[in-house]
Amino acid sequence: MTWTESQPGGDVLERPTIEPTDDGDHDRMAHIVLPASAVTEAIVTGTPCTALCGKTWVPSRDPKRYPLCPSCREVATAMGWRIPTS
Repeated sequence: MTWTESQPGGDVLERPTIEPTDDGDHDRMAHIVLPASAVTEAIVTGTPCTALCGKTWVPSRDPKRYPLCPSCREVATAMGWRIPTS
């Protein structure tokens, strides 16, 4: 969808369509961040951290309440980590 607006003088400004980067599922998943201290720093300072899957955000929820991100699980498994089932 493109938004247009006529300006004085006949110019038309177009706002580009911004496609969502994902469907929001990553917001409802727990992620793996290295080093683990980056999560604590992000919570305290409000600076974003980056998960193994590439998601960058400021953590604010209890990750134990959410399923583990399949992309993070895949990367961790490829690195030889054992991921607990629960």
